[in-house]
Amino acid sequence: MQNNKDNAEANTTRHQKRKANLDDGCNPELVKGADFDGYLGIPIIKKPKEYRIPTGISPFSCRNRIKNDDEAIGFFENDPVFADVLINPDKYDEEFKGRIIISLDCSLYRSSPLAVQITNTYRNRALGYHFQTIGAYVIPLIRWGNSLTYTTSVLPEKVAFLGAEKHSIVAVSTYGCCQTRDDKIEFSNGLKAMMETIEPEVVIVYGSMPDSIFVPYLTKARFIHFPDWTTRMHGGDK
Repeated sequence: MQNNKDNAEANTTRHQKRKANLDDGCNPELVKGADFDGYLGIPIIKKPKEYRIPTGISPFSCRNRIKNDDEAIGFFENDPVFADVLINPDKYDEEFKGRIIISLDCSLYRSSPLAVQITNTYRNRALGYHFQTIGAYVIPLIRWGNSLTYTTSVLPEKVAFLGAEKHSIVAVSTYGCCQTRDDKIEFSNGLKAMMETIEPEVVIVYGSMPDSIFVPYLTKARFIHFPDWTTRMHGGDK
């Protein structure tokens, strides 16, 4: 009987994770009352009245290991790890209320169809908007995939930057994004486009912060660097 129960629970978990990707993961009820940006109607995460700088960034799966309300919760993990947040965001309202949240890092693979990259940008902002309305301090994570998301070569607007207000605080992540020469070129090009498009005043950087990529912009905004979780737990990159 126990084996049957375990199998049923495993199947339920797989179904939930599959639902997060293939069913109505956009949760339209989450954006009730939102303002929308651009032709594509990406929900806007509002600029805060004041900047609240986290003391560190903990992954969602490790969020209970550090008892500090000034520690931000980030989602720089494989999407299935935080699938339940995508499926049942209301379940986390009480936990996230009053906390600093980096909006969800829904994957934007450069090889993905543009429609998928747009959808995951939408979900990033929709969930961020929702948690902002319940009292979380939400910092928009700005992600770009291939050049179609950060240029106007195909669409009339730069999708990656929709839903983030200008002259505000944003987060970016180099974690896993600067491993190859092509990765670095795409990240550098996207960062340049972000700085020109939304002109942020504060930029939270999760992961390495190579001089070759970031130095040209250090006089244009306040950059605040946090090492990735693994590096931090091993005492590196302080």
